[in-house]
Amino acid sequence: MKNVSVIIPSYDPDDRLFQVVEGVRREGFCDIIIVDDGSKKENKKFFPHGGDITLIEHQINLGKGAALKTAMKYVLKNRPDSVGVVTCDGDGQHLSKDIRRVCEEMLSSGNFILGVRDFSLPDVPAKSRIGNKITSLALAVCCGNYVSDTQTGLRAIPAALLKPMSEIYGNRFEYETNVLLALKRIKAQCAQVKITTVYLDENKGTHFHPVKDTLRIFSLIIKYLFSSLSAFFVDIIIFALLGNIFKLGIFASTVLARVVSSAVNFALNRRIVFKSGEPLIKTLLEFYALAVPVMLVSAFGVKGMANLFGLPDGSIAISLLKIVVDSILFVINYIIQKKWIFRIP
Repeated sequence: MKNVSVIIPSYDPDDRLFQVVEGVRREGFCDIIIVDDGSKKENKKFFPHGGDITLIEHQINLGKGAALKTAMKYVLKNRPDSVGVVTCDGDGQHLSKDIRRVCEEMLSSGNFILGVRDFSLPDVPAKSRIGNKITSLALAVCCGNYVSDTQTGLRAIPAALLKPMSEIYGNRFEYETNVLLALKRIKAQCAQVKITTVYLDENKGTHFHPVKDTLRIFSLIIKYLFSSLSAFFVDIIIFALLGNIFKLGIFASTVLARVVSSAVNFALNRRIVFKSGEPLIKTLLEFYALAVPVMLVSAFGVKGMANLFGLPDGSIAISLLKIVVDSILFVINYIIQKKWIFRIP
């Protein structure tokens, strides 16, 4: 374990942090990096010092994700012989034997390892069980990647992945979900190892805020939904006006409406949703290389179904039919834009 660093992000800890440190020492770890993420003055006494411990301090609370990234950057700069790191929480929820297990699995396989808890156990707090199920389902639906414990803090990361992991967007709890999204994008192998499920005092010591942090976790999906719905309504309104007032046909109305709505969609996705650093011309060409086929599928799909059901041009039924068709295309658009156009982590 001499070339594996244990990273422990901590904010306002108690004496359980000492117990965690002693536990990992007993398992053979000899490089422990603790990040004090802007803790209050009265909690500073709970941070161990000296020997095999490197203590890094944030002057203000920046969030768990920021603390993890600070430690990874430190390892990259100061541990040239590192073979990887293990991240764990400082409140005792990860047993030292499990910390060693995920580390050994990383060393033997070379994969990114998640230590996953069993949320079906009766003593798991309801908010943790429900929150994890929702996040796991959303991750599976949006990314095709099922993880049984999306918010586990026990993770073993091989050295080759430290740089990309230290650059992932997000400073708080959403960072851990963004990591799972990035693993598939960078084609990193990920394995799950079952660990002991420990919840102390109904998880009262957690700094996870169910509403605020869940919104952060889903922020990307929420922003994409907002962008797509904005463009969607622009598209539907223009389509209806052109068809009902100006009496243009389905195909012409679809094309003109999509020209305007796609420009709105591209601007919002590039600047607000994906915050892409990819070159403008490149992403614009790729975006419209997707938008044009989708537009044609929408136009011919609506036209074909309208003919099939005998619906007259310019009718309300046509607009409703378009809503159904474009809702299906919405999901396909999200996946393609995220993975291949804006290439976000």
